[in-house]
Amino acid sequence: MDDPTSSVIDDMRAESDELDALVAELDDERWAAPTPAPGWGVAHQIAHLAWTDRAALAAIGDREAFDAEVRQALADPGGYMDAQAALGARKPPAELLATWREGRAELAEALHRVPRGTRIPWFGPPMSAASMATARLMETWAHGQDVADALGAERRPTGRLRHIARLGARTRDFAFLVNGLEAPKEEFHLELAFPDAGLWTLGPQDAPQRVTGSGPDFCLLVTQRAHRADLDLRAEGPDADRWLDIAQCFAGPPGAGRAPGERA
Repeated sequence: MDDPTSSVIDDMRAESDELDALVAELDDERWAAPTPAPGWGVAHQIAHLAWTDRAALAAIGDREAFDAEVRQALADPGGYMDAQAALGARKPPAELLATWREGRAELAEALHRVPRGTRIPWFGPPMSAASMATARLMETWAHGQDVADALGAERRPTGRLRHIARLGARTRDFAFLVNGLEAPKEEFHLELAFPDAGLWTLGPQDAPQRVTGSGPDFCLLVTQRAHRADLDLRAEGPDADRWLDIAQCFAGPPGAGRAPGERA
């Protein structure tokens, strides 16, 4: 039987490789191209991924170093991530690429070695190796979308998006709580269509609170890469409708998201 942890780590690698192919041959001008994230160019996006991979490595193997990162982030929650991205973006593109490649390869190997049942500390709740790989895949895909938008590149949806859809569903209650709202007590039913795998469903079929529509669009929603008004998603029930306004599958305070019409 396939090891689910190894499978998601392989998908994490594949997601990074796809983004790598998008940026590997860029000239300096394109590395500086502005992305939808205010103040961030393409280089900032890759630098952020490189820094986060290194933080994940520290969380696995150097708790003292990771705790120091957490303290610095908590001391400057509005600026620390931006500062780290800016620091990495100042590197020459070849050096930044090499740093990112080395770090993500080391992280994949470290995740393979994490003993089953181990919980890895993080900026949000501690997680398993499989969950950490899923979170890294999600963030790579989300920041890769920013890069693709900056470069005017079209990306083909892959089966890896189902990892992000599951993460988006699992973080439903977190999205409510981080916005100061009480999490719904009942389960929702999700019914999402993915181009490569047909219909993906989760939750009771007869649940009155429902979200249906495009699987790739749901991934854009929960990573806050598009406004719900621009996506093929439908909500039934007031709690499901509210969720589509605040859905967020990444750790940290509520994100600003995208304005309506940015993907029109």
